Amino acid sequence: MYNFLENLEASLHKGFVDQHQTRVTNFHPELLVNQTIENKSVLDTLLSELESSRSFLFSVAFITESGLATLKSVLFDLKEKGVTGQILTSTYLSFNQPKIFRELMKLENVEVKLTNVKGFHAKGYIFEKDTHYSLIVGSSNLTAHALKVNYEWNVKLTSHENGEIIHHFKSQFEQVWESAIPLNEGWIREYERNYDLAKQQQEIQQVIEMPSAYPNTIEEALSIIPNKMQEAALAEIQAVREAGKDKGLIISATGTGKTYLSAFDVRKYAPKRMLFVVHREQILLKAMEDYKRVLGGLDHEFGLLSGSKRDSDAKYLFATVQTLSKPEMLFTFSKDDFDYILIDEVHKAGAASYLRVMDYFEPTFLMGMTATPERSDDFNIYELFDYNVAYEIRLQEALEEEMLCPFHYFGVTELEVNGSVIDDQTGINHLVNEERVKHVVEKVEYYGFSGKRVHGLIFCSRKEETTSLSQALNTYGYKTAALTGAHSQAEREQRVKDLEAGRLDYLITVDIFNEGIDIPCVNQVVMLRQTESSIVFIQQLGRGLRKHDSKDYVTIIDFIGNYKTNYLIPIALSGDQSLNKDNIRRKTKDTSYIKGVSTINFEAIAKSRIFKAIDDSKLSAMKVLKGGYSELKNRLGRVPYLIDFLEHHSVDPDVLVGKSNYYDFLLKMKEEVPVLAEYEKQVLTMLSQEILNGKRIHETLLLEMLMLNEKVSNIDYDQQMDSLDIRIDNATLASVARHLDLSFFSQVYRKKYGDRAIVEVSGDFYMFNEHVRESLKRKAYFKHLFVDVLSSARIKNKRYSNKRPLSLHQKYSRKDACKLLNWENDESSTIYGYKTKHQTCPIFVTYHKQDDIEESISYNEEFLNREVLRWSTRSKRTTSSKEVIDIIHAKENNIDLHVFVKKDNDEGTDFYYLGTAYCAEGSANDTTMPGKDGRYLPVVHMDLVLENAVEEKLYRYLVEG
Repeated sequence: MYNFLENLEASLHKGFVDQHQTRVTNFHPELLVNQTIENKSVLDTLLSELESSRSFLFSVAFITESGLATLKSVLFDLKEKGVTGQILTSTYLSFNQPKIFRELMKLENVEVKLTNVKGFHAKGYIFEKDTHYSLIVGSSNLTAHALKVNYEWNVKLTSHENGEIIHHFKSQFEQVWESAIPLNEGWIREYERNYDLAKQQQEIQQVIEMPSAYPNTIEEALSIIPNKMQEAALAEIQAVREAGKDKGLIISATGTGKTYLSAFDVRKYAPKRMLFVVHREQILLKAMEDYKRVLGGLDHEFGLLSGSKRDSDAKYLFATVQTLSKPEMLFTFSKDDFDYILIDEVHKAGAASYLRVMDYFEPTFLMGMTATPERSDDFNIYELFDYNVAYEIRLQEALEEEMLCPFHYFGVTELEVNGSVIDDQTGINHLVNEERVKHVVEKVEYYGFSGKRVHGLIFCSRKEETTSLSQALNTYGYKTAALTGAHSQAEREQRVKDLEAGRLDYLITVDIFNEGIDIPCVNQVVMLRQTESSIVFIQQLGRGLRKHDSKDYVTIIDFIGNYKTNYLIPIALSGDQSLNKDNIRRKTKDTSYIKGVSTINFEAIAKSRIFKAIDDSKLSAMKVLKGGYSELKNRLGRVPYLIDFLEHHSVDPDVLVGKSNYYDFLLKMKEEVPVLAEYEKQVLTMLSQEILNGKRIHETLLLEMLMLNEKVSNIDYDQQMDSLDIRIDNATLASVARHLDLSFFSQVYRKKYGDRAIVEVSGDFYMFNEHVRESLKRKAYFKHLFVDVLSSARIKNKRYSNKRPLSLHQKYSRKDACKLLNWENDESSTIYGYKTKHQTCPIFVTYHKQDDIEESISYNEEFLNREVLRWSTRSKRTTSSKEVIDIIHAKENNIDLHVFVKKDNDEGTDFYYLGTAYCAEGSANDTTMPGKDGRYLPVVHMDLVLENAVEEKLYRYLVEG
C-alpha cells in the first residue's frame, strides 16, 4: 500500500537535504509568491488547501473586506459539508475596519476571536487534512492585495499530526485563542465608538477623481492629462490619421474613460467645429460635462441638440441621434459643417437614424467608440470605419492596467422549488415567492458589498418580476424601485439620483441599464436572469466597474439555475471565444486568468451546473459557428482563414473544421471559393484532422520543408529538427512516415484521406506524391489552404512539448496515444481501457461512470490523492494474468505506463494526460466485481503512483462529483 509517511519523508529530504532527489514528492516545502505573468497567486494555494480541509485555523493580524470576499464561496461550500474553522485576528494599528468584523459574523461555520496580544502581527494558516496537516506561514495577511498582487513570501509546509512543527503552531494558536475575546455584536459596537476614522482614512488608498469644478481657462484644462491607456490610444489614433485615413474605431471596455479619451483627441486635433452624437440625452449631458473639463473655454461654445434644445451654432455640439437625424434638422447643416465628428456607443450605428447622419456629413475625421462592437444582427460596424481599429482595450487588459474598479464575482446556487431548480421555464409565481426572495436576500447579505451602504442594481428576467420583487424586498426593509422601458427618461434620471444619494438601496430592472448609464457608486450587481448573451453579461457586469471613492471593489452576484446557456458565463468572464468545450471547462475550473485583485468564484453546485451546460451545449452547431465566423469576417473585411481565428483569439480552428476541412466549412458559409478536386479536399481533410491540432510538430515541419523543396533528405530533416531542439529518434521518424503515407490509419480513415501516400519515401528522400505536387503548383487556392493548416498547427503546437511525446495535463484521444507512442497502427478501437505494446501501456480512465453502465464494466477507480490512482484491470483478470503481470512489473520490464483520465463521457473522446506511473509495491490484489446474472467476476485492484502529481485545479475538477 502506498505510504503517506514515506512520501512525506521523501518530500522533506527533497526540501531540506537534496533538491535533486527523484522520488515522488507531493509534500515538499514550497515558496508561495504572487506571479502575475504565470497567473499564480498565494490565493490559489490557500483556496486549494481550504477546499480539501477537515478544519482550519487562521491567525491573521489584518483582514480586509476584499480579502475575506475571496474566500466566501469556498467557506459557504465548507459549511454545507460541515467543515468548521477558527480565525484569530486583532485590532493592531486599528487597521481592521469595523465593517469587516460584521462580515466575519456572517460566517456561520467560522468562530472568530480578537487577541489583546501587544503587537500581534502573525500571518499563518493551518489546515487539517485526512492524513496530515498543511501550513502556510509568511507575510500574507488576509487581504486581496496580499493574496493576489503584492510581492509576498510565504512557505507552505506539510506535517504529520505527530510532527513537532505542527505541535508548536497549534499550541501557540491555542494559547492565544484561550485568552482572546469572542467576536460579538457588543464588541463591534464598542470598537466602532473607539475607531480612529481619520487615521484609517489616511491608510486607505483613495481613487483620484477628476476635479468637480470646470476649468475656466484653456490653461486649467490642459492641466488634466491622459492616463497611461489614453496616451497609448491617442498615439494610435494619430497614427491612423498620419496614414491618410479619415476614420477610426475605438474599442474600449466599459469604465475605461473613452469619453475622456475622445475629449483629449479633440483637444489635440483642435477642430473648427465638432459634433458628438449618441442615442440618449443622459449620456449626452455627461459627455458635455467631461468635454468642458478637458477642453476648457467659454460656456457658449458648448451646445445641445436634443429635445427642445437647439444650440445648432455651438462650436462643440452634442446631439442625440433621434433629433439630429430628422430631415428637417439634418439638412439645416452643411455637409462639411463639422471637421471632427464622434459617434458614441457606435455599435448602435446599424440603425437607419445613425446611417442617415453618417451618410450625410463629410467630416475631415470620423471617430467611433464602443465597448462592444459585436452585434447579434450581423451588421458590420467595422465596415463603417473602413476596418481601421485605432485602439482596443478589453476587460482583462483594463483590469491589469488598474483602470477599472476590481470585482469579486460570485456564481451562486439558484433555488430549488419542489425539487426543481429555477430555469427559463419557471413561472413568475416561483420567481417572486417568499422562499425565493428569502434565498436572494440571504445571498446578497452574505456576499455583501464594499463601502458604508449598498448601491445596487438587480437585473431580472422579465418586467413583471421587477415590480413584484421590488415590493417583496421592501418588506424586508430594503428601499428599492423597479425601472423598465415603460418609465420615462425623467423618472429614470430621478431614480438614479435617489440611488446615488442613498434614498434607494437597489434599482431593479430588466435590460434598460445594460449600457449608456454611468452610476460610479454602484457596489453590488445582482443577476437574477439567464445569461443568454456574453455581450449583455459584460455590459451588466460593467455597471459596477467604474472607480469611485466610496468603494474598493464591486460585488457581482449571479444566480445560476438550470439554464442551457450557462456555458456563456465562463466565456464572458474569460473572453474566450474559441467555442472549444475543453477551453471553456478549463476557464471554469481555473479562474486565475482574471487580473489584479479581482476574483471569480463559483459555489460548488453552481459550478456543476455550468459544467453540465457545457457538456450539453452544441457549440459546433453551424448556427453558433456562423456567428463567430461572421464576427471575424466583419472585423477583417474579408474571408478569414484558420490562422486569422488564432491570431484574433476567436473560434478554435479544430472546432471550425469539424470532421472535415475548412474548405467545406466555407462552402457551408455560402462563400464563393475556387473549385477543388475531390482528392484535394481529401488531402485537406487529412491535414485538418491529423496535423492541425499541433500535438506533434514533426509532420508539420516536414511538410513545411517540402513546400520549399521538391525533395527533402533524411539528413536535412534531422538537422532541421536538431536546430529547433525537437526530439529525434528512429521510432518517431518511422511513425511520421507511416502517418504521411497513411499506413498508420484504419481502412476507413485511409479512404477518407484519399487512400494514397501524401508523402512518399524514396531512398533517403521524402517527397509529395505527384497529385499533391501538381495541385500545389497549379492551384494557388489549394496551396493557400494547405499552408493555412500548417501555419495554424505551428501556433497550436506551442502548448505542447517537442522534447517529449506527450505533454502533461494536455488532452489526447486513444488514437493520439497510438500515434504519439509510435505504435505502427491505430489500435484505438481495441484498447478497451489499456493495452501493452512496443514497451508502452496507455491506460484510459473515465473517472465518473454513467449511472446506467453495465456492472461488469463499471470498474472501481478513484484518486487517493494527487499522485495515487486506485485502479482496476478489466474483469476476468487475476494477478497471474500476463497483461496484469506486465503492468505490476512494468518498471522491471521497461514498460512505460501512461495514464489518461477524463471526468466523464460527456467530455468526448479526449483524456487528460497525467504522465507515467508505476504500480505501488504490494498494492495489487485479486478481488471480484458484480457481473451478469448475479455472478462475481475476478478483477485486480492496484495503486498506480504517478511520477508527477496532478495539477491541483485539474485534480479538483476530475474528482468533483
